[in-house]
Amino acid sequence: MEKVNQTFFLSHGSPTLSIDDSLEARQFFKSWTNKVLPQKPKSILVISAHWDTKVPTVNTVLRNSTIHDFYGFPDPMYKLKYEAPGAIELGKRVKELLMGEEGMKRVDEDKNRGLDHGAWVPLMLMYPEADIPVCQLSVQSSQSGTYHYNMGKALAPLKDEGVLIIGSGSATHNLRKLDFNITNGSAVPWALAFDHWLRDSLLQGRYGDVNEWEEKAPNAKMAHPWPEHFYPLHVAMGAAGGDAKAEQIHTSWQLGTLSYSSYSFTSSL
Repeated sequence: MEKVNQTFFLSHGSPTLSIDDSLEARQFFKSWTNKVLPQKPKSILVISAHWDTKVPTVNTVLRNSTIHDFYGFPDPMYKLKYEAPGAIELGKRVKELLMGEEGMKRVDEDKNRGLDHGAWVPLMLMYPEADIPVCQLSVQSSQSGTYHYNMGKALAPLKDEGVLIIGSGSATHNLRKLDFNITNGSAVPWALAFDHWLRDSLLQGRYGDVNEWEEKAPNAKMAHPWPEHFYPLHVAMGAAGGDAKAEQIHTSWQLGTLSYSSYSFTSSL
């Protein structure tokens, strides 16, 4: 079994990513197996911003249903399906690692939940065949960046077991500040400042600063009024390890404030 030496944080942006060919980010996700990760993983663990629970929870299902957890979008989006096999064994392994390595007292299993759009929209573009088993792990928005980083650290052994670990969130996420007049892919200054801080912090290996982003980052509360879209980054970062090398693998903007900046973390061997 081939190890997966990288973890990823992907900014999944708007659900329209699923149908809008004009979005730069859509082309990035579609080029995934050619340009980013040619290696086919044994299974995929997605930590999605759109599953926020009190205690860590994994979905353990035979086949993933497609959750259309967005409202007021064009009808064709509600007909899209991504029915990848479930990854029950992976879910149980995640539970074992979190309760063992991280000493968590409780990790729940959800035997009904499928994939939310934070998981299936990018995966549909990256792995359109839907033939790789997928398990989701929830975030806990009541907790901190460091908590999620440590959660990732506990999951690091999965890479040696052929598992692709993806945090799916957003580098910036303030839906009240979307600017529908900006259609040329440019960004407003406060969002750009946060995005550049994140890029520089990650590329310079200042993971501790990213864990303490609320104190360290410019415009932190403007970029993330709620933290659930940022915490998948901390899990991916922690799973890669403290000496991992970060690389920005994509950046683009939608509606002035929504960043698609995405990162790979390559573990030192």
